Amino acid sequence: MSYFLAFAGIAALVILHEFGHFIVAKWTGMRVERFSLFFPPLLVRKKIGETEYAIGAIPAGGYVKITGMNPEEDLPPNVAPRAYYNQPVWKRVVVILAGPAMNLLVAFFILFGLAFGAQKVTAVVEKVRPGTPAAAALKPADRILSVDGRHGDPADYQKRIAAHKCAGKQTNGCQAAVPATLEVRRNGQTLPVRVRPRYNAADQRMEIGFFYGTRPLNPSVPSAAGTAGTFMWDVTKATLGVFGRIFQAKERKQVGSIVGGYEVTRQSFSQDLRRALTLLAFLSLSLAILNLFPFLPLDGGHVFWSLVEKVRGKRVPYRVIEQASVLGIMLVLTLFFIGVTNDIERLSGGGFNTR
Repeated sequence: MSYFLAFAGIAALVILHEFGHFIVAKWTGMRVERFSLFFPPLLVRKKIGETEYAIGAIPAGGYVKITGMNPEEDLPPNVAPRAYYNQPVWKRVVVILAGPAMNLLVAFFILFGLAFGAQKVTAVVEKVRPGTPAAAALKPADRILSVDGRHGDPADYQKRIAAHKCAGKQTNGCQAAVPATLEVRRNGQTLPVRVRPRYNAADQRMEIGFFYGTRPLNPSVPSAAGTAGTFMWDVTKATLGVFGRIFQAKERKQVGSIVGGYEVTRQSFSQDLRRALTLLAFLSLSLAILNLFPFLPLDGGHVFWSLVEKVRGKRVPYRVIEQASVLGIMLVLTLFFIGVTNDIERLSGGGFNTR
């Protein structure tokens, strides 16, 4: 079932992206020749009115074919007035931006809905794993007040615990050279607790072995919208940061492809529905961000050349656009190659670690 749900989820993101282009092109009066999920060769096609609806054999995206995307295309007189390049610049920009805008809306509404069932992590110990360093030091219902003398939230405490290192090489089960000092509230009393974190190779970090408790977030509508917006902004900054440092080997390792996106989504559906939906929101947002890069054949490239035409006051020669698009094609192919290479390494190595 997880295989089908992952496929359906990613296909839905593609369909909705293309539907954004499609519906706004129709609304602005442009002639849409084809709406296709996936790329040719076409397996299924059905013409309704002037538009053909199709499903391709290569599951790597989709497209909407609008008449006159090539300004040098020879069109019959009854069709030419509705061609893409014969429309005002504002119409073209709106049609192109409708695809990424749809992905932004999808991401927002998924995250907005998830916010109402979200749990807030508290600094209270809910469960202690037997056989771990925490088993001899902490008890359920203990409230963590500080770690190594620093106050903060559970995420801060986790980072401070993880910052401890083993005396030698970090190997599975090795203990930290310096113990972590926790201040806890237990039965109304404040107690100092010293515990040596242990390295967990599966999680690739130092841990002491307990789980935090949670409580319902119960947000208001504005608060849920703010939570969704904050998540989207954080993901946008992180994504742009990766691409801004793409020449650094460490950053390149973070780039993935549709292969990894599908596998991580599939694993998430098999583990937790909320996690899977959050991941789909992340993928939808990433699809919007990537498509806004100002290089053809990406949506941002079409917007860029439309704005250049507006500034120049006349149409840009199509040969110039074609020559410039080589850069965009090389960029897309390079990112695809890096992403697929990284995903193959993950699949053949330790996996994607979605837990």
